[in-house]
Amino acid sequence: MIFTSPEFVIFFAVVIPLYFFVPHRFRWILLLVASYFFYAYGNIQYLPLIILSTAVDYIAARMIHNSDQPRVRTLFLVASLVVNLGVLFIFKYFDFFNQSLSVALNAANISYQSRTLNLILPIGISFYTFQSMAYTIDVYRRQIEPERHPGKFATFVAFFPQLVAGPIERAGNLLPQFNISARFDQTRTVEGLRLILWGFFKKIVIADRLAIYVNTVYNDVGVYTGWNLILATVFFAFQIYCDFSAYSDIAIGTAKILGIDLMQNFRQPYFSRSAREFWGRWHISLSGWFRDYVYIPLGGNRVAGGRHLLNLLIVFLLSGLWHGASWTFVIWGALHGLYVVADAFLHQRGLRLWGGNQSLWIQALKIGGTFAFVCFAWIFFRANSFSDALYILNHLFVFGENGSLSDPLSSGLLGAQVEFFLSFGLIGLLLVVDAATARWGFDRLFTVSPVYVRWVIYYALGSAVIFSGLYGLGAQEFIYFQF
Repeated sequence: MIFTSPEFVIFFAVVIPLYFFVPHRFRWILLLVASYFFYAYGNIQYLPLIILSTAVDYIAARMIHNSDQPRVRTLFLVASLVVNLGVLFIFKYFDFFNQSLSVALNAANISYQSRTLNLILPIGISFYTFQSMAYTIDVYRRQIEPERHPGKFATFVAFFPQLVAGPIERAGNLLPQFNISARFDQTRTVEGLRLILWGFFKKIVIADRLAIYVNTVYNDVGVYTGWNLILATVFFAFQIYCDFSAYSDIAIGTAKILGIDLMQNFRQPYFSRSAREFWGRWHISLSGWFRDYVYIPLGGNRVAGGRHLLNLLIVFLLSGLWHGASWTFVIWGALHGLYVVADAFLHQRGLRLWGGNQSLWIQALKIGGTFAFVCFAWIFFRANSFSDALYILNHLFVFGENGSLSDPLSSGLLGAQVEFFLSFGLIGLLLVVDAATARWGFDRLFTVSPVYVRWVIYYALGSAVIFSGLYGLGAQEFIYFQF
């Protein structure tokens, strides 16, 4: 079920009032049923996978906790990892690795015919498997106690606001909140609805509008050169940011109304002054997951300088692979890994690429440079194939386009020229809101404003969402559904 669909609006309008009507001891049942319905809506065949992951990790964690024998504890931890990663590998990576093996062997004159499973990737599988695995690992490390109530644990794994595209929550934060008897809170509800409205606006009005230009160019790259390719890449940078952060906003806002606090997943990433800082602001829950469950176990920065840099590169290669079973995603991860390794290498030698008291011009230069590097990496993330990415790189600075730069927006709602300038205006608005949020906080942007100003903003955002939605925007799935 897509957050921006009419079905979700109806779902939301039914579940939220019921949640506060149902006695606290039965709320987990409502949330679990609602979450399974939310996940199974339109694609019930993969519901058993999330149930399997839940059952395995619930049992494994209990057995790990109840045993004092290291071998037994390790055995059940391995069982949890094998089941979760095994399911993820079969559905997401088997065809990719099998085809890559076939190409490598055939290049070495070894005959090998690859067989593909052609399985449809279950929505959200990368998110809920990582969340569930982290729980088992935390129990193994004795950082948390296992949840005794199987229903509440199942609710933790399948909690519908963040089930499909995060944030990837930690059991230590989310599970205890299911035991709190939350009452309807008007202040939290207003704050949650604001976030939801802003998320709808970012997704439907900004991201899906920019997608028209991006899809037109990237789905037929051979027709375009120079400025069209540059602009499509920059637009994609803001499209994916608005698309993904919108999902997080709606998830966090929905949970807030229910009396549950989810972690922040984005913090104005395009104001970062280095790749290292970017990953402290972008998809924070995933960055934290790889830090705690891959980077630190590898030794983190407690090892020799060269090994530390290798650890960083490994983490980003795995992060790229997490995003998709394609070499373009691996290259995207590798590029970010090289950016961060270069930053860490200079830092080891006393040169810092970010931080410190520096002039606004220097900071602006670093922000611009970081954004350029991030956009360069986005080429591989968005390209439909490796050959398309190479074409874009070879023609990125080949200027002399035929026609207007706005032509790819000819299918837009308001005409190519209007859509073109509107797109830039919306990006500007986004950056202004991000800058103000960084300085004062999102809620304070409203609370310090007079009531009539707030309602003008609400009506403006709501009208833009409704208009864009009625005329075709907002029908697209969230980009991170494919991961």
